[in-house]
Amino acid sequence: MKLGAFSISLSVKDLQKSKDFYEKLGFSQMAGNMEHNYLIMKNGDHIIGLFKAMFDGNMLTFNPGWDQDAQNLESFDDVRDIQKKLKEQGIEIEKSADESTSGPEHIYLKDPDGNMILIDQHR
Repeated sequence: MKLGAFSISLSVKDLQKSKDFYEKLGFSQMAGNMEHNYLIMKNGDHIIGLFKAMFDGNMLTFNPGWDQDAQNLESFDDVRDIQKKLKEQGIEIEKSADESTSGPEHIYLKDPDGNMILIDQHR
């Protein structure tokens, strides 16, 4: 199963303070903006999404179709195919993708410890 780019998405209280902190760890802004309450920070292949008031808790995020530089991959597993394989393996999907569509879509699921996982396809 090709899940694409990986990042951790953090729910933050103060976006500027979080940005300043992660910059001290060597991260720089890759995408997003303060006005939309989110920033994507990168250090080498490591990506952290900082999100203010967008969701509760932190989550693992995968982006099918993208590499770690948010560049399109030639081939990838569509989120709907990933969803189908997960369901076949008995994994409960919290928010399902509409299998009658194509293009951008996302699903949510939780691991056995309740950690949220977002599989978010942008193309």
